[in-house]
Amino acid sequence: MITVSSMEMNTWLVAFLWPFLRISAMFSAAPVFGARMVPVKVRAALALVMSLMLAPMVAGNIPVIELISAQGLLVATQQILIGLAMGFTLQLVFAAIVVAAQSIAMSMGLGFANAVDPQNGVQVPVVAQYYLTLSTLMFLALNGHLILVQILVDSFQSLPVGEVGLTKSDFWALVSWGGRMFAGAVAIALTAMASLLLINLAFGVMSRAAPQLNIFGVGFPVMMLTGFVIILMTVHGITPHLSSLLQDAFDLLKTMTGGG
Repeated sequence: MITVSSMEMNTWLVAFLWPFLRISAMFSAAPVFGARMVPVKVRAALALVMSLMLAPMVAGNIPVIELISAQGLLVATQQILIGLAMGFTLQLVFAAIVVAAQSIAMSMGLGFANAVDPQNGVQVPVVAQYYLTLSTLMFLALNGHLILVQILVDSFQSLPVGEVGLTKSDFWALVSWGGRMFAGAVAIALTAMASLLLINLAFGVMSRAAPQLNIFGVGFPVMMLTGFVIILMTVHGITPHLSSLLQDAFDLLKTMTGGG
């Protein structure tokens, strides 16, 4: 008769449960995986399969800690924080795209035209939805989802399961990297916003030179049409900026998890 001791049962459970917490937290917060249109059951199934595959690899590095204890609660919290931090870092990249597109939409007079963002389930301008869809396709084309999974798997070696997780410096690095989101948004939207600003200045000069001209009746459709032309001409410039933001985000993830 095969007998299993409580210590062996605890070892098997923690070898699966703690990696499952880190993986499921990352899938919940990361773009594409954590989108509203992805069912929760699908995310849970992916996390379950990955945890079962990683359990034999991480079992030897997991300290002997009781699952139901203060130490076990601390370890579980650390794993959730690590997964959330990894997913949130990439969410900032897509937030930069949304901020840039919202700035362009407001400049061309389309700030009132909103649509539901399937990624986050909130109302965003149509232009932002267009940019976000392109960025998601670029992210998948650049194998960003595979790189993220690879960094997640490597993190169990560079930052093994234990009482020690992300440090204060790691959280400060994540907060500081938030400024990179705004810098990336400005870089993406700068060309379009500068062009639309010049058009606004030109209409301002026209309104002073010809006060009888209905500047609102003429300027609004011209700004919209010109804005669409500018977007068409500058949309190819998203790729290098998105690649740079993703590379910086992946470097930050490797640094936080000790693999950089």
